[in-house]
Amino acid sequence: MNLTVARLTVRGLLGRRRGLLLLVAPVLLLVVSLITRYLDKQSQAPDILGRLSLGTLVPIIGLVIGAGAIATEIDDGSIVYLLAKPLPRWKIITTKLAVAIGTTWLFAALPTLLAGFILVGAQDNLAIAYAVGTMVAGAVYCAVFLLLGVVTRNAVVVGLVYALVWESLIGNFVEGARTLSIQQWGLSIAKTIATDGAITAPVSLGVAVPLLVVVAIAATALATVKLAGLTLSSDE
Repeated sequence: MNLTVARLTVRGLLGRRRGLLLLVAPVLLLVVSLITRYLDKQSQAPDILGRLSLGTLVPIIGLVIGAGAIATEIDDGSIVYLLAKPLPRWKIITTKLAVAIGTTWLFAALPTLLAGFILVGAQDNLAIAYAVGTMVAGAVYCAVFLLLGVVTRNAVVVGLVYALVWESLIGNFVEGARTLSIQQWGLSIAKTIATDGAITAPVSLGVAVPLLVVVAIAATALATVKLAGLTLSSDE
């Protein structure tokens, strides 16, 4: 990891009021959890932690952070200053990815853990299970959306279509598509941690884990290759 790249990435992600905007979704999740607990409707915990957090919050946060870790620098041309440095392209990508993952965990996985404890406490390990699921899924989302940030100037638009249409809609309700859903892979991880069958997942762990690893590595490698192909031009 390169500390200079990491520092610049953190500044870009959390500066210019973006940090405050990133707080909106986690705060909403916690407010919904508090209201649900107050109304004594803990049976809705799987919907809140699964569909609202893992299914909606995580991909959107992953998109904003993953694509934002590099897309802004490419759009405004400031990426040329990094490319001009004697830094391996893989180190730039992996550093930005590490920062993106850590930030996603802060704004998505931690609120999910807190929401779980608010809703059901330590019951059935649900809070920890969904938190770990969001951590795993969030890391892969960051890799995919970081790749989008490198290959297209419309990363946010493409990412929103993927997150809202494929992950939140098709991935939840079309049985055959669930195997290719990062959300469902994360849910499979959560299922193995929860007790007493508290979480159901349509994708087996033996399928989910290899797909998580392959997609994360492939997206990171391809982002490195694409970044290496960028020229030192203010038009890039």
